[in-house]
Amino acid sequence: MIGLNLCPFAKAVQVKNLIRHVCCEARDTAALRETLRAELQRLDAAPIEQVETTLLVHPRVLGDFLDYNDFLDQADALLRELDLEGTLQLASFHPQYQFAGSEADDIDNATNQSPYPTLHLLREASIERAVAAFPEAESIYESNLRTMRRLGRDGWRDLQARCLRDAFSR
Repeated sequence: MIGLNLCPFAKAVQVKNLIRHVCCEARDTAALRETLRAELQRLDAAPIEQVETTLLVHPRVLGDFLDYNDFLDQADALLRELDLEGTLQLASFHPQYQFAGSEADDIDNATNQSPYPTLHLLREASIERAVAAFPEAESIYESNLRTMRRLGRDGWRDLQARCLRDAFSR
């Protein structure tokens, strides 16, 4: 994400150590939903100077992309239930991420693929601030597609393998 500059806003947040990383060991959607509830409330209550965003990684549940995609409706309902719409939002990443109308092996899907199913909890205020600082924010998606197409399926696989190797060699 950061190395390929797929999100031009991510590096600053990482450098400032404002990303909360949570590995959820839930094995069912009910437990994941409760962890998501707690993390949404935690992010909302935390000062932005301490935590700007949260990555909720859940490797043991929702490994199937269609099940994961269905869960996103529950996640959005939870945002409404907690009255956090307009304050927080969710972005989704999954190893099998597939945009509607695309083929499973389409390299464009890689922009939202991750090693494990992941929910990214974002502050609306952070998004608004980032978009104001990057006036052509709508061009990010097209730029990401060009990056992934230039990298290609083999390059993407090699990069993923290298990242995993690096992560487990520490």
